[in-house]
Amino acid sequence: MKDRQDAYGRMLVDALESGQPIMEIVEREDGFMMGSRFGTTLYLAPFRRWPPRQRRAMRLARGRVLDVGSGGGRVTLHLQEREQEVVAIDNSPLAVEACRRRGVLDARVLPIEHVDDSLGVFDTIVMFGNNLGLLGGAARGKRLLRRLHRISAPRARILGETLDPYATDDAAHLAYHERNRRRGRMGGQIRIRVRYRDYATPWFDFLFLSRDELEELLEGTGWGLRRTIEDEPPLYVAVIEKQGSS
Repeated sequence: MKDRQDAYGRMLVDALESGQPIMEIVEREDGFMMGSRFGTTLYLAPFRRWPPRQRRAMRLARGRVLDVGSGGGRVTLHLQEREQEVVAIDNSPLAVEACRRRGVLDARVLPIEHVDDSLGVFDTIVMFGNNLGLLGGAARGKRLLRRLHRISAPRARILGETLDPYATDDAAHLAYHERNRRRGRMGGQIRIRVRYRDYATPWFDFLFLSRDELEELLEGTGWGLRRTIEDEPPLYVAVIEKQGSS
């Protein structure tokens, strides 16, 4: 990633250095602009300030953990306090720099699609901050889920956060869902980039999933949806386990 493309990481480092929250701006391919009400506040938040669904889900994070899309490292730092071994990965070099500055012991610049068995075996894979969306789409999602299956222990689980994109009456979102379907894409498969000052990430696909769509996506990957944890619909954390595990 070129320097001016690392908008997300630059935002995190600036927030860390200034001690002031910065709103995250996301641009969708159709020109729709979205601003996070949490911004960097949540990305750098201590455990006590996380949403209840995330705090509840963390009780299920056992053994060796892979923190996918680690951002500012909040998940990894919490698990390190619990004396768990964690590998934090992010495709943003500056986000990884922020992780290291904050005390993350093992932070690596690594996109999810490059994860392989050189990282070792994991008991839990955490994908918070809607990072289940990194699955990107139907075909890519199945490939990535199979890849995660290969690097995980027999009783492994994924704790992945997303939102149901169809729980809306916003005409702009509904029209975008329909446009996606006409193009042969999943309704909640959005193409976006993050903007910050004069920085902009490359465009990328990000996937929001209903529960039924998630179950369908998991078919044939060796994973199954065990349950969901909710507190603020349409957001939820999916507890995904290797099939046959108990």
